[in-house]
Amino acid sequence: MAESYDLIIRGGIAATPNGIAAADIAIRAVRIAAIGAVKVSAAEEIDAGGLHVLPGAIDTQVHFREPGLEHKEDLATGTAAAALGGVTAVFEMPNTKPSTLTAEDLADKRRRALGRVWCDIAFFIGAAAENADQLGELERLPGCAGVKMFMGSSTGNLLVADEENIRRVLANGRRRMAVHSEDEARLRERHALVKDGADVAMHPVWRDVETAVRSTQRLLRLARAAGRRVHVLHVTTAEEIPILAANKDIATVETTPQHLTLVAPECYERLGTFAQMNPPIREARHRDALWRAVEQGVVDCIGSDHAPHTREEKAKPYPQSPSGMPGVQTLLPLLLDHMNAGRLTLERLIDLTSAGPARLYGIAGKGRIAVGYDADLTLVDLKARRTIREPWIASRCGWTPFDGMTVTGWPIATVVRGQAVMRDDQLLGTPIGDMVRFGDTL
Repeated sequence: MAESYDLIIRGGIAATPNGIAAADIAIRAVRIAAIGAVKVSAAEEIDAGGLHVLPGAIDTQVHFREPGLEHKEDLATGTAAAALGGVTAVFEMPNTKPSTLTAEDLADKRRRALGRVWCDIAFFIGAAAENADQLGELERLPGCAGVKMFMGSSTGNLLVADEENIRRVLANGRRRMAVHSEDEARLRERHALVKDGADVAMHPVWRDVETAVRSTQRLLRLARAAGRRVHVLHVTTAEEIPILAANKDIATVETTPQHLTLVAPECYERLGTFAQMNPPIREARHRDALWRAVEQGVVDCIGSDHAPHTREEKAKPYPQSPSGMPGVQTLLPLLLDHMNAGRLTLERLIDLTSAGPARLYGIAGKGRIAVGYDADLTLVDLKARRTIREPWIASRCGWTPFDGMTVTGWPIATVVRGQAVMRDDQLLGTPIGDMVRFGDTL
């Protein structure tokens, strides 16, 4: 009897472990069932002629603000933005109100996601002095992406700045831990530079290179002593790259599309406080160093650090203005544009947005186009020229620092576990997102 399938993606150029070549992809019961020339028909077919079929993009750093800050974003609007941007799974950060510190907090986020999220999702547990001894149990809960530690203060009140508590956090648990690496003592020491009001171009002067380097050196020393793997989020400085490259056995590296695209001082002159984020956008030598780190393989993944605030909040005078900008919906368009400009290959883009995140976090059944894996697919037109416009942005904040930017390369369809949730800039059906699973906690 002929095989039957639920969905066939037909006629595309598929990026599989064998390479990038023409192939149909057949899907049955949420998983990839066959790759190649598929002769039979299916209940549904998508014509991917002229499109590249990539493993679904995984954004491992988003702040969707729910619970407590839903005027900025929530799980429904944030995941809608992800799906429209070609992202099939996201990892959501713990600096909500309340912070995600307990099993009950995590269970509340899982409940909130049910029937409301457009892509698959996992949630980080926040590290704090009060839960440090329980982190080894908390990181194994269903739907948990791992532990996130803030070594420098940013949005919210999560902070682990003293060495004793950093050691406790590192000692409790075995999974790779995500870290915001800025030195809190130096941030406080230098706050006088801006506290009474300053030009926002002072943001990378206050949160300077030494603030990042000092924290990352300390983190690596303590992580090595604890035998703990760490993932350093949103790396921004040229100086951190060789330090991290010398510690790849324990440390992995993320950078963001913002830090690869925007540059100081121009971004602050043009966007003002809307370019403000932590760690900051820095001058061109740092952006150039990040691109070299992408090329040399030092950067392991690219996360958007999607961190929306309302226009009214962002328009406050610096430094009362909050740090952060939306990014989950523009992650792939920006990277596809950089690829077309020759800054990275399509293979490297895939590594940074799907295979890399799956490897770093031990994601079960995602991150590649292979039989038996979840049918998470992003269909892109590598040559489509589009202009990013704010009416396209689904995030509740309604703005993007990339408004008016023309890019080459665009997500045309998003398939989550075998179901198309976006085609041609339109969401389809109802939210079907579920919890991301991990090999360490199956």
